[in-house]
Parts: sequence; structure tokens; C-alpha cells
Amino acid sequence: MIPDLGKYADSVLSSYAVSVGLLVVLVAYSVIRGRKMRRDMEKIEQRMSRNG
Repeated sequence: MIPDLGKYADSVLSSYAVSVGLLVVLVAYSVIRGRKMRRDMEKIEQRMSRNG
């Protein structure tokens, strides 16, 4: 199933690994930041409902 990459196998596979790693980091960052924003928005909404 894996194609024969010849002498470029190390470069190609390391490029794939770096790309997948960066995608994982970006998704994790987005999820963490989204959760933080949601918490911040809930705090703001609570303050607004208390103040009228």
C-alpha cells in the first residue's frame, strides 16, 4: 500500500509527520481557545444579567 519513495523516503515521511503534528497542534489550540472564550462569554453574560 505504501509507495516506494526511494532515497526521498525520509524527507517525505518526515514532512508528513510535521504536517500531521502541526494540524494536531492547531486543532488543540482552537479547542482550548474556544473553551476559554465560552467561559469568558458566560462570565460577561452573568454580569450583564445581574446589572440589568
